Amino acid sequence: MKVTVLRAIPVLGWLYLVFGLLAAATDRAPANRLLRAVFWIDAFLSVVVHAAQIPAALRATANTEHSAVRTAVMTQIFGLTWWKTQEAA
Repeated sequence: MKVTVLRAIPVLGWLYLVFGLLAAATDRAPANRLLRAVFWIDAFLSVVVHAAQIPAALRATANTEHSAVRTAVMTQIFGLTWWKTQEAA
């Protein structure tokens, strides 16, 4: 249960990015500076920080049944909440 809750956080972040992009594409982006700042912070964390975690994830899952591609994709989506919780899941 705890792992599922932890993994829901990055999923919510990705959903926020998708809805933000859709809003911007339809000229309905919020004028609120806080919401825009949260969008860019979320984009940085979801794209840049998750990508930076991939080398550590590959080392952590090197001796498991997970392929390098699966590890990279799941880490990009869920970040460390995927590869750090492999034993708990």
